[in-house]
This record gives sequence, C-alpha cells and structure tokens, in this order.
Amino acid sequence: MHQFDFGVIFTSFPYLMQGMWLTVQLSALAIVLGLALGVLLALMRMSPYRVISAPAAAYVNLMRSIPLLLVIFWFYFLVPYIGAWIIGSPQPIQVGAFRSALVSFTLFEAAYFCEIVRAGIRSLPRGQIFAAKALGLSYRQTMFNVVLPQALRNMTPSLLTRAIVIFQDTSLVYVVALTDFLGAASKVGQRDGRLIELYTFVAIVYLVLCFLASWSVKRLERRLKSA
Repeated sequence: MHQFDFGVIFTSFPYLMQGMWLTVQLSALAIVLGLALGVLLALMRMSPYRVISAPAAAYVNLMRSIPLLLVIFWFYFLVPYIGAWIIGSPQPIQVGAFRSALVSFTLFEAAYFCEIVRAGIRSLPRGQIFAAKALGLSYRQTMFNVVLPQALRNMTPSLLTRAIVIFQDTSLVYVVALTDFLGAASKVGQRDGRLIELYTFVAIVYLVLCFLASWSVKRLERRLKSA
C-alpha cells in the first residue's frame, strides 16, 4: 500500500508557487497577445476584399485543425533551424522554451479569439455599421469606435471562458521542460517519490481555480443578459 504523505506539499510550497507564477505569466501574456492578434484576424476575415479575408480564414482553419501540443513542439524544435536557415547561420538560433511556448500559445489562441470576436461583431445589428458609414466614418473608425466597443459586451463571457481554457492548457509547456505549476509539482514528486500526492494537489488547485472562474463568468453572463 502506498503511504500517502502530503507534508511534501508544504515543504515544497515556495517552489510550487514559483511554478504557478510562471503559469500565470504565460496565461496572461498569451491572452493579451492572442486577443490582439485575434481582433486583427477577425477584421481581416470580415474584409470585403478576398485577398485580405482568404489568408486570415486559411490561417484560422489551419490552427483550429491541429493540436496545440503539436504547435508547441513544432515551434520549439523546428523554428530554431528555420531561423538559422533564413539568416544564414550555421547554428540554430536560440529561441528558448518560454518564448517558444508564448509564441505558440499566441498563434494558436488567436484563431479561437478571432472567431469569438467575429461572432460578437456579427451579433450587432447591421444598422450600426450602415449608420457609421453614413456619417462618413472609415472602415477602421467604424470598427474601433462604433462596432468593437459594443460587441465587447457580447463577447465578454466567451472571452473569459477562453481565458480559463488557456490557463488550463498552459500545463502543456511541461513537455518542453518549462517549470510551470505542473512541471514544478512533477519535479518535486519525482525527486521525493511522491507523484500521487503532488499530482493530486495540482488537480485540486486547478479544479478550485477554474471552478471559481467559471462560476464568476456565469454570474457575469446573467448580469449582462438582465442589464
């Protein structure tokens, strides 16, 4: 019988919190950068010019058709060699695990944020856009000054839900040796032979944080519908 000893969690708590801090940093940066790129992609997809909308649509469909883990692996292992080939260097360029993970998450999540933003924009009455054009506003002014501020209200629950998914998915960076929350717990568990205890603790933490976040999003969604 396995003798459980959860005391290892308390003794290694500072190290585990360092891993959690990396998880939070990566999640926050991926959300901000992914959303920024997602808005750009959404505007491109809604462009009346096919030369602009077609590449954006192809990119979104591609990213939504492959696993995130594959994107992380591809960027971490292959991009250094592609970069070296582009600049003519005999050695692979140094990208680093954190930057590889951040770029992978940004590129991947932008495709999902794009669809959320596009759906939010399409949820507005078309009259809003026609009225802005009648006032002489350009396409950019219409989107950024009229459409997006109103669409943000409709997008907020979906954006926050996607942010929760990103927080969960950051555990995948463990495969490229980044010491995130899961990675820190795994290292401590392997060192002390307490993998069951550490993985149980990680599961409980993710469960509590994500449950509270999901509950908050549902409350916000109900408030927005009743307002």
